[in-house]
Amino acid sequence: MTLVILAFPPLFLQVTCNCFTISNGEMQDVGVGLYPSMSLINHSCDPNCVIVFEGRQLLLRSVREIQTGEELTISYIESLMPSSERKKHLKRQYCFECNCLQCQTQEKDVDMLAGEEQAWKDIKDAVTNVKDPQSEEEWEQVLAMCQALLNKNGDRLPDTNIYLLKMLDCAMDACINLRHWEEALLYGNRTLKPYSLYYSGFHPLRAVQMMRVGKLQHSQDMFPQALETLKQAYNIMKVTHGADHSLVQELMKLKDQCEAAIQGQ
Repeated sequence: MTLVILAFPPLFLQVTCNCFTISNGEMQDVGVGLYPSMSLINHSCDPNCVIVFEGRQLLLRSVREIQTGEELTISYIESLMPSSERKKHLKRQYCFECNCLQCQTQEKDVDMLAGEEQAWKDIKDAVTNVKDPQSEEEWEQVLAMCQALLNKNGDRLPDTNIYLLKMLDCAMDACINLRHWEEALLYGNRTLKPYSLYYSGFHPLRAVQMMRVGKLQHSQDMFPQALETLKQAYNIMKVTHGADHSLVQELMKLKDQCEAAIQGQ
């Protein structure tokens, strides 16, 4: 028996380590790109900058006041995972150990894993196994799975549990794709409090989630509620995206529509 060891070329490893995931307006992954100058920025689980995209153009935006001489940082990974998992991910993908304050204090881990362990493990496995549904039938299957698990574990896990939160997001996506707007709004509303906990301050994911909920409120003719949600999203997005970003322009149009509808009532 011959053992064959495959070695990745150094250039391939450098590209894998330094490329960026390109996302669309709703922060969904659509591709990868190599941006050499941005690859020089180091990681923090509590960064002072974020990266958003306008098409294939990468935008680096500061999300808090940066002192003279302070290093610019971004997060290399999705932050919605416990400290131990973030450390493993960074070590495996980027070959370093993170010692930022969040990793040292592990302050949000208790909320992330709140509730009965077996319940969130079951939901974690289910969410992990959801692929990219392509048809209405597949979305219906995803929604049925989410509904069953959410009903089963409603009193065993709080909405702040990150795996329940991910399932709420999954159920919301399924409802949107199936045009079940009212049910989608129910799930979306439940995500807002956990999003504000885990994506506090100026974070693009929180703003985008609020905008999605605002759209659903608008679809249900809940114009005052939609206007308030969209205003909150705008206050974040003008920092994370900038006033000229196409997503912000779309948000402003929705705000105008809500204001017009309220005035016409």
